[in-house]
Amino acid sequence: MKPVDLARKLRREAAFEPAALDRGKAVLMAAIRQEIEPTRGQTIVPQVPYENVSAALSFLERAFGFREIPTARLVSADGGKSGGIESQYISVYVDDVDAHYQRAVAAGARIANGLRNYFWSDEGHRTYEALDPEGHRSRFNQQIRS
Repeated sequence: MKPVDLARKLRREAAFEPAALDRGKAVLMAAIRQEIEPTRGQTIVPQVPYENVSAALSFLERAFGFREIPTARLVSADGGKSGGIESQYISVYVDDVDAHYQRAVAAGARIANGLRNYFWSDEGHRTYEALDPEGHRSRFNQQIRS
């Protein structure tokens, strides 16, 4: 039930039984919290080392359409680790991988593997891989059907 409907019901019940107000407040507050809290699926937020964080942010936004999430920062390479060592890759699902590929190429992304289709059963992916200026690999995917 929507919070506004719960509030109306609570108001009606409280008119006849004042104790109903105390019982209904917790239910109403839970409904309000559920409605206003953002729903987001499970998320993996990688921390990728970069020598030049501001240049990396600029490139990732321009080439791939990434956006910075304030609580998930790119980190400066330190402690003997160097940026761009390919120890992982980021896999990203997009709605239109062909348009995404064109955007990345136009922004100067180095393409590691061009557009390809991979199928298993009746489903598959259209995929390409690109490297950012420090060598980190990103794989961009679109689900497709055969």
